[in-house]
Amino acid sequence: MSRPVSLKDVARRAGVSFQTTSKVLNDGGTVAPATRIRILGAAEELGYVPNALARSLITRSTATIGVVASDMSQTLLLQPIVGIEREARRHGHSVLIGSIDREGDTSEAVLRTLLERRVDGIILVAPQAEEDERVAALLRGRTPVVSTHDVAGGGIPVVHTDQHAVGLMVTRHLTSRGHRRIGTIIGARDRHVTRQRLAGYTQALREAGVDPDPALVEEGDWDVDAAYEAGHRLLDRAPDITAIFAQNDIMAIGLLSALYDRGLRVPDQCAVIGCDDIPVAARTIPPLTTVRIPVHETGEVAARVLFDLIAERPLASPEILMPARLVHRASTGEPHQGDAEEPPAGRESPADALERRA
Repeated sequence: MSRPVSLKDVARRAGVSFQTTSKVLNDGGTVAPATRIRILGAAEELGYVPNALARSLITRSTATIGVVASDMSQTLLLQPIVGIEREARRHGHSVLIGSIDREGDTSEAVLRTLLERRVDGIILVAPQAEEDERVAALLRGRTPVVSTHDVAGGGIPVVHTDQHAVGLMVTRHLTSRGHRRIGTIIGARDRHVTRQRLAGYTQALREAGVDPDPALVEEGDWDVDAAYEAGHRLLDRAPDITAIFAQNDIMAIGLLSALYDRGLRVPDQCAVIGCDDIPVAARTIPPLTTVRIPVHETGEVAARVLFDLIAERPLASPEILMPARLVHRASTGEPHQGDAEEPPAGRESPADALERRA
């Protein structure tokens, strides 16, 4: 196997010093235009590929950002990472991902690994870490950090969606259509998003003059099979339910299956609404009313905020709220005449946020 082309090889071909060649190929200084052209031509002829490690010693940047991610098998949790990676490439950076599974590495262990690699900044896309005090302490003051979830103690910029507003939006949609016995299948109780969506659900019921009933809440653990079982438990306990809010679309699909097995028609006998607007939501039977969360755009905006921090540019706000939008489909019935479109749950659109960070 032939050895890689080195800076010395390029310098020799261009007929200039190693130091001058290094300046041109590592963006390390000013060189006469004619000399620059000669060096770049030699590099292209020889097929020179820059040595990232050597360049980092000169620029004091690894041109890499780290991502602490959740379970990579969940498609929805991958979407912010796609947005992050695309934005990182625009800034000439690579992305190093450390993922957390349910029984494997902790957020702290993954974070320490990224810090040891001297990444230029870190983005947390890991709801498991949102109440981890050790992770929060490890992050502060070490390197630029942005999160897509709340961080214990605050002090770290966050790009996320107002989950309380999501719970309000969903439940108001159901109460506006006359439902009063509204159940909900929630995610894991230790998650901030679960508690916030549940709080929004509770507030909207009270606004409609309905006393929240704890018997109408069941845990589905974000899982289709768990939600199927939760749906049966909920209907066994409260057969007079007329609508159910599943806190994500995966659980809503499990719920639809439970309703089908019980011979209950959707939405005539029980309306169903989910959250996230995953691609299959439009193809369930009936198509699922849901809330579109801009997860891909959240990743892009989080990356732009991180590069602002890396460049030591001041942030307009330590928090950016990405708006969610209700997507009305057949699982909650046909639109009523005069129905108003639900306002987005958030302070700015993804397009506005991306434009502002550009």
